[in-house]
Amino acid sequence: MSNTKEATFAGGCFWGVENSFAQIEGVVETTVGYMGGRFINPTYFDVCSGLTGHAEVVNLKYDEVKVDFRKLCLLFFEIHDPTTLNRQGLDVGTQYRSSIFYHGDVQKKIAIDVIEKLNLRRNSELKIVTEVVPVADYYIAEDYHQKYILKNNLETCRG
Repeated sequence: MSNTKEATFAGGCFWGVENSFAQIEGVVETTVGYMGGRFINPTYFDVCSGLTGHAEVVNLKYDEVKVDFRKLCLLFFEIHDPTTLNRQGLDVGTQYRSSIFYHGDVQKKIAIDVIEKLNLRRNSELKIVTEVVPVADYYIAEDYHQKYILKNNLETCRG
């Protein structure tokens, strides 16, 4: 029996999110793409138009013996600002929204629980606006987006 599970997160520019997850022990594969829209086979330029409804996402496979979904969710909330609606830094638009696309009821429950606990601990009035929605059709992004930060020898994503 395989210990490999799948998870999908959207938290702004997918380059930086992918790079952060790829460095976690137990994450065995990452790809970037588009999810949550109403357009079949979108391109990057389609998604950037804001008309398709897709988010830039990171789809990952992880070994649940080495890292569990709760830990992945906690990392997700550390690597982006989950309190800004449809925006991460200078990147603005629904394609940059904060979302957890859950793969099954267990992931849904964990994601909601993590958000509720983080909101209780927050000292400010800014609450997490991350949407928790079922996984949808996934369209892998163009090859030049895959492992972008690594391929371009960058330290971070500048959007």
